[in-house]
Amino acid sequence: MGNILELVNISKSFDGELILDELNLDVKENTFMTLLGPSGCGKTTTLRIIGGFTTPDEGRVLFEGRDITNLPPNKRQLNTVFQKYALFPHMSVGENIAYGLKISGKSKTYIDDKIKYALKLVNMDGYANRDVSQLSGGQQQRIAIARAIVNEPKVLLLDEPLGALDLKLRQDMQYELIRLKNELGITFIYVTHDQEEALTMSDTVVVMNQGYIQQMGTPESIYNEPENAFVATFIGDSNILSGLMLQDKLVRICGVNFICVDTGFGVNKPVDVVIRPEDVILDEPGMGQLDGVVTHLIFKGVHYEMEVMAGDFEWLVQSTEMHAVGEAVSLRVVPDNIQIMNKPESEDEEAVVIDV
Repeated sequence: MGNILELVNISKSFDGELILDELNLDVKENTFMTLLGPSGCGKTTTLRIIGGFTTPDEGRVLFEGRDITNLPPNKRQLNTVFQKYALFPHMSVGENIAYGLKISGKSKTYIDDKIKYALKLVNMDGYANRDVSQLSGGQQQRIAIARAIVNEPKVLLLDEPLGALDLKLRQDMQYELIRLKNELGITFIYVTHDQEEALTMSDTVVVMNQGYIQQMGTPESIYNEPENAFVATFIGDSNILSGLMLQDKLVRICGVNFICVDTGFGVNKPVDVVIRPEDVILDEPGMGQLDGVVTHLIFKGVHYEMEVMAGDFEWLVQSTEMHAVGEAVSLRVVPDNIQIMNKPESEDEEAVVIDV
């Protein structure tokens, strides 16, 4: 599977502030890629550069090997769905969907067939003559997607399109988008700050911060093997501890030696250690690797969330077994669930980008 899109050394500043700094990104054909990161990290600017709405200060945008950096949006084989759906209020549902086709001079028969096809794809058969103002937020979002896909783009860009929907509808639409991507066989590039959304929907997740790609990979690799502390904290909850790599497969945390699976960090090397809260096993005192006391307890429905003071560190623990505040416990972590990371040399150190 080849690259359908390539960003090469893209830099962009606004009002003297650097938003993207020599960004390089390859997008494979027929994938669902999500650009994930906090507000201001550069993800929407990246999407707008791909869509042709913003021109980079430096660098090139290649589409199927062809330079499209200076092509306007309507000349690119892609369409964009924004968070604000930008439907035309004075037009019917069908007229909204047909807008781009009419501009390109398609016949009425062709347009009518395409409207029916697009409405069926988004599960809104029979809505062509409805007034868009009568639609719910979720229905309007579906029409915005139908309007985009009716032009048969090779790439569909989605800029936080589910952000205005309530939780249940947002979850339903996540499954709808996955279904659409599989049925249409086109490439999706999706922007969000919602970690769960990114992990649920994507083939590839690109974690961004401060104009850099911090890490790129499958949802599983991003979650289970974060490359740095930013990724570890941004994707789910984490215990991040200072450790000392004594040798390959042996790290000291909180004064206790833990067997791990990582190698190549050197001997007596200071490192950061990531342990997910669901990977901490609580046992009776003396039965684990580190004894402690439960200091906080919250019931979260599917599990209990506890804080345990052990080794002068407040551990976050998630478990289906409840341990009361004040209870003495012992912590245990299996080697596979201990993730070792190099300590950054400076606060602004750029993480190594992982190829997928």
